[in-house]
Amino acid sequence: MAITTTEVLIGETKRDTRGRTIIGEERWRELVAGYESSGLTQAKFARREGINYHTLVAKLARWRRQKGPSPSAGAFIEAGVPTVGWANPSTLEVQLPGGLVIRGADAIAVAALVKALGRDA
Repeated sequence: MAITTTEVLIGETKRDTRGRTIIGEERWRELVAGYESSGLTQAKFARREGINYHTLVAKLARWRRQKGPSPSAGAFIEAGVPTVGWANPSTLEVQLPGGLVIRGADAIAVAALVKALGRDA
């Protein structure tokens, strides 16, 4: 005896050849905005909305790339280095938003460290 399963769909729902629900771009925009204001983790939000976690992660990444850097994200600006009063005028000093201070003489190494710390912050 064969088992028959029934699925009730509300409204017009498109499916791909593997039976997965196709969500339109407008709905994805709503979901991304909903996630950002939800305060939930990505996994919990995906579970709550019944969407694939990995698809949500990809859509969020695409949305953030298109949107550009957030206003709170730090940005590098050109600045002169004062030499008056410094013991070593070739020393660079960078203070990060969290208060961490990085000092060094090699500008490339200091920049690489700031960049690496920015990913973890």
